[in-house]
Amino acid sequence: MGSPGTLRIYLGAAPGVGKTYKMLEEGRRRAERGADVVIGFVETHGRAETAAQIRGLEVVPRRTLTYRDVPFDEMDLDAVLARRPEIALVDELAHTNVPGSRHEKRWQDVRALLDAGIHVLSTVNVQHLESLNDVVEAITGVPQRETIPDAVVRAADQVELVDMAPDALRRRMAHGNIYQADKIDAALGNYFRVGNLTALRELALLWTADKVDEALRKYRDEHDIDSVWEARERVVVAVTGGPEGDTLIRRAARIAARSQQGELLAVHISRSDGLTGADPVRLEKQRDLTESLGGTFHAVVGDDVPTALLDFARGANATQLVLGTSRRPRWQRAVSEGIGTRVITESGRIDVHMVTHSQAGGVWKPRLPKLTGGLTARRRWYGFALALLGLPLLTLVLKLAEGHLDLSSELLLYLGFIVLVALVGGGYPAVFAAAAGTLLVNWFFTPPVRTFTIAEFDNLVALGVFVLVALSVAWVVDVSARRRRQASRAQAEAEMLSALSRGVLAGGRALPSLLEQVRDAFGQESVSLLERVGSRWEVVGCVGGPPCLALDEGDADMAVTDTLHLVLRGRRLPASDRRVLAAFAAQAAVVLRQSRLSAQAAEAADLAEGNRMRTALLAAVSHDLRTPLASIKASVTALRSPSVTLDDDDVDELHATIDESADQLNALIDNLLDMSRLQTGAVNPLRRLISLDEVVPGAVAGADRLTPARHPEVAVNISESLPPVLADPGLLERALANLVSNAVRHGGGRPMAIRASALADRVEIRVVDTGPGVPEADRDRIFGAFQRLGDRPDGNGVGLGLAVARGFIETMGGTLEPEDTPGGGLTMVVSLPTKNPPAEGR
Repeated sequence: MGSPGTLRIYLGAAPGVGKTYKMLEEGRRRAERGADVVIGFVETHGRAETAAQIRGLEVVPRRTLTYRDVPFDEMDLDAVLARRPEIALVDELAHTNVPGSRHEKRWQDVRALLDAGIHVLSTVNVQHLESLNDVVEAITGVPQRETIPDAVVRAADQVELVDMAPDALRRRMAHGNIYQADKIDAALGNYFRVGNLTALRELALLWTADKVDEALRKYRDEHDIDSVWEARERVVVAVTGGPEGDTLIRRAARIAARSQQGELLAVHISRSDGLTGADPVRLEKQRDLTESLGGTFHAVVGDDVPTALLDFARGANATQLVLGTSRRPRWQRAVSEGIGTRVITESGRIDVHMVTHSQAGGVWKPRLPKLTGGLTARRRWYGFALALLGLPLLTLVLKLAEGHLDLSSELLLYLGFIVLVALVGGGYPAVFAAAAGTLLVNWFFTPPVRTFTIAEFDNLVALGVFVLVALSVAWVVDVSARRRRQASRAQAEAEMLSALSRGVLAGGRALPSLLEQVRDAFGQESVSLLERVGSRWEVVGCVGGPPCLALDEGDADMAVTDTLHLVLRGRRLPASDRRVLAAFAAQAAVVLRQSRLSAQAAEAADLAEGNRMRTALLAAVSHDLRTPLASIKASVTALRSPSVTLDDDDVDELHATIDESADQLNALIDNLLDMSRLQTGAVNPLRRLISLDEVVPGAVAGADRLTPARHPEVAVNISESLPPVLADPGLLERALANLVSNAVRHGGGRPMAIRASALADRVEIRVVDTGPGVPEADRDRIFGAFQRLGDRPDGNGVGLGLAVARGFIETMGGTLEPEDTPGGGLTMVVSLPTKNPPAEGR
C-alpha cells in the first residue's frame, strides 16, 4: 500500500466567500499542469461563476439514494475509488450523507480517499467546526446541524483561509451572486447581517492563526529549534511582587508599544515551597496594571528562578525580557552572580533589559538570626525546664559511670541531650543547654577536673566543636519549626484568599456577607466599614456588635482609600495578618462601589425611561394630534360657511372626514393615556401573544389614514407559520402604522413591502421602502423627536414620528433598527420576542 494522500481545505467564514470557486480554480490549475484531476462532488448552488469553473474537468457521476421516498444525490465513493485519480475535488466536507451511504459523514469518505493515496481538495465553513458550534449559534441564532470534528480539519496538510469583507459579501448577496432573489431579503436580515459576518470572520481568522501557530510550533519541535523566531514582538517582564514591579511593567509596556503588534506578558516565579514572601495584594495590583495596559499576567512555579523565567520566555517565543536591577547589597552580588546575571548569560537571542529603580542596591544591615518565632512561649518554657532538670541528672549518671566512658562519648551524650532540648524548646533553651553543658563538661570531665582550665589542645577543639554543633542544631531546629509554621499559615491564607476570589468571580456579593467573612476569619467582635463625609465618619456597613463610629474605637483598622477605612473591634492583629486584611479591605471597597453603581444605574434607567416616555408623548401630541384636528377644523368650517356651496356628496365626504378624524383622535388619546400611566408606573403594557395578522392590516389602514393623499402599493408577506409575538396590540399597530406612513412619505411613491421572519426566539417585521434611503450618519438622528430627513417640512401631513415608534416598541421589550434595502432604500426592522423572558432569580 502506497503513502496516503494529502488533504487541502479551503476554510471560509460564511457561504458565498468563494471557497468552492477557489477549490475549482486550483483544480483547473493542477489539471493544466498535467495532473489527473476529477470532481468527486461539487455543489454550485446555482452560481454561474462556480459552474463555469467546472467546464473542462472530469466529473464522476453522482450516486442517487432514496430516503423516505425522496431522491438524493451523493458522491459515489466507490466510483471515485475505482477511477483512482491523482486528485479529487470534494465540496462541503462537513456534509452528512443520506442513510444508506457507506459512511455517515463526507469527511469519512474523504478519509477513505486519502487512505487510498488520492490527494483531496475540499471546503468547509467555520460555523461547522465542532468546537465553535455553540459560539456560532449564540452569534447568529441559527443552530448548525452539520458539524465536523476540529481534529479532522487540524490534521489537514494545508488549510487556506478564503476571506472576504462583510460589506463585499453582502453586495454579492444583493446582486444575486449567492442565493436566489426570493431568499436575498431574509438572508440579509438574518444570517448575513454585518455584525454576524464580522464575528464569523473574526472566528475564522483566529482559528486559522491558531492553526498557523500550531504548525510553527510543530516545525520548531521537529527540527529541535530552541532559538526565538521573532514572528512578532513579545515582551516578557519579570515581577517579584516588590515595589519596583509597577516601574518594570510600565517600561515593558512602552517597549511593546513601539511595535505595532507587540504583546506584553508579565510573569511571577514562585518557589515550590510557597514561602517566597511576595505580597499578594501588591501582586494583584500589578496584575491589574498589566491587564489595564493590554498585557497578560502569568504565575509560574520553579525553584531555579533564572531557568524557569527563561523557559517561560522561550515557550512564549519572547523577543525581549525586562528585569529589575538587583535589590541586594554589593557584597552579596560579589559573592553570587544573582538572577539577572544568569539570565543575561543564558538568554541566547532574547534581548534582556535591566531596568534600574528606587529599590536597587540596598544597604546591608548586620543582624543576628532570630531564635524565636518558630515555637510558642509554652514550648520554650518546657525546653528551659528540661535543660534545668536534665543536665544535672545526665551529669550525675556520667559521674557514676566515670572510668567507663572517654571524653568524646561524654560530649556526644551531652550533644544528644541538647538536640532533645532544641526539639522541645527551640533556640534559646538549646543555647542555654549548650552553654550549661559546656561548663559542666569542662568542670567535671575535662582534665584538670573541677577547674575551668583545659590542659590539652585536643580537648579544647572537641569542646569548641561541641559548642558549635549544639548552636547549629538549635538554629536548624528553630528554622524548621518556623518554616512549618509559615507553611501552615500560608496554606490558611491561600484558602482564605481562594474563598475571597471565588466571591469576586461570582459577583453580586453583598457587603454584609463580606464583612461577616472578615469577622469570622480574624475572630473579631464587630467589623465596620467607615467612610469620611466632611469632618466626620459614617458607617456604610457593619456586622457583629455595636459599630465603631470612629477609627480610634477599634482595635485594628485598615485604610482602603483616604476616605474609606475597615475597622475591627475585638483583638489587635499582628502585622502578619494585615496582608490578608488588606485583600479583604480592597474587596469591600469594590463591593461598596458595585452596589452604589448598581443603585445609580437603576436610578438612571428609571430617569431615562421617564424621559423617553415623555419624549414619545410630546412627539405624539405634536405630530398626530395636529393632522386630525386640522381636518376636523377645515371640514366644520366648510360646513358652517354660508359662502361655500356644497352638494350632498361634498357634505357626505366632509362628514366622513370628521368621523374618520375623530376616530383617529379617539384611538390616539387612548394610547396617550396608556403612555401617561406607563410613565407614572401605574400600568404595564398589555402584552400578550398575538398573531401578526391581528395588527398588520390595521397598521396599513392606519397608515392610509395618516397619508390619505398617497396610495402606493404595499405588498404584505406574512407567513401563517410564524409564531405569535409578545406585544401590546394597540401599541404595536400604532408603531407599525407610523413606520408604514413614514415609508410611504419618503418612498417617492414607489412600491413598498411588509415582511416577517422568525429568528431564534424572536420575530422580525421588516417595513421595506425603495426610496432614496437615509445616510449612515443620519440614522441615529431620525429617531429624535420633531426630526425629518434634512429637517425640511414634508408639506403633506405628519405622523407620530420614528421616535414614538421606537418608544412604543422598546416599551414592549422589542427593538427598532434601520438598515439598507438591497438595491436602494431604507428598511425598518422591528424585532419582538415570541415568549416571556425567564423570571428573575430562577
